[in-house]
Amino acid sequence: MAALGWLPPRRRSATARSVLAGEASAEAARKTALAEAPPFTEPETEPEALTEEGPDRTPEEPVFPVAGDDLAAAFFDLDNTVMQGAAIFHFGRGLYKREFFRRRELARFAWQQAWFRLAGVEDPEHMQDARDSALSIVKGHKVSELMSIGEEIYDEYMAERIWPGTRALAQAHLDAGQKVWLVTAAPVETATIIARRLGLTGALGTVAESVDGIYTGRLVGEPLHGPAKAEAVRALAAAEGLDLERCAAYSDSHNDIPMLSLVGHPYAINPDTKLRKHARTNDWRLRDYRTGRKAVKVGVPAAAGVGAIAGGAAAAIALHRRRK
Repeated sequence: MAALGWLPPRRRSATARSVLAGEASAEAARKTALAEAPPFTEPETEPEALTEEGPDRTPEEPVFPVAGDDLAAAFFDLDNTVMQGAAIFHFGRGLYKREFFRRRELARFAWQQAWFRLAGVEDPEHMQDARDSALSIVKGHKVSELMSIGEEIYDEYMAERIWPGTRALAQAHLDAGQKVWLVTAAPVETATIIARRLGLTGALGTVAESVDGIYTGRLVGEPLHGPAKAEAVRALAAAEGLDLERCAAYSDSHNDIPMLSLVGHPYAINPDTKLRKHARTNDWRLRDYRTGRKAVKVGVPAAAGVGAIAGGAAAAIALHRRRK
């Protein structure tokens, strides 16, 4: 599938697989977007949450987001930006509970989630390993079956992990009459469920190939990660007639710098060290909703890592025993 000629020029290079993944994700997102605008809900934090960690706002600075600007939209990364932890790991935990795979594979998911929590950043190798595991697990299953299970998994493991501060930012865009999209490497079906539950417009996510409603175990293009996210945002913005200079994007990871660089209003949310440095260098706005951020950095003592892994293993064993 070649890049569509009507798309605007790229600011960063992208592989053909990134382009394919991005355009497939944008197409899927538009097909599954909510048909009606989400109902109004009160933000979980007051408007003061819109102040930044970066340079102080001046009285002359216009209010953002701009109400009624239908050429603007907001794009939110999911893992560690909107939700604590990684959606794919929570999804794997829910599938294990439903006996989609064995205890040994759960231990693998537990280790990946522990590493993700401790490091606080997305490592492409770890994320790819997790996605490969997920693809092998869902191969041969119906898309409708996984969607139904995904609804249950959201309630069990994800709903309580939503960051209230980021949720309030998304609501501010909705209240301004703008569309709000999740952009994530998680499966587009999982991302769509989360977006719907949060009252957002829809989601851009990794597209797993399916034939006649059955997963084949292959991806369309590649995981929606790094440059592929930027491609998805570009494609969706072009299809929706958006002005990217008037749009906003939010992420915690330096891997999303290509996406953040596309828009006129980039925000670093709960940023990793590299993104924080890049944001400050480029005068991007910064927000951090984590507690004790300065005390919990990437270089976590080994004992903490061992404790987390041991705790995950203990939980897995306890769950296994209860099911006997």
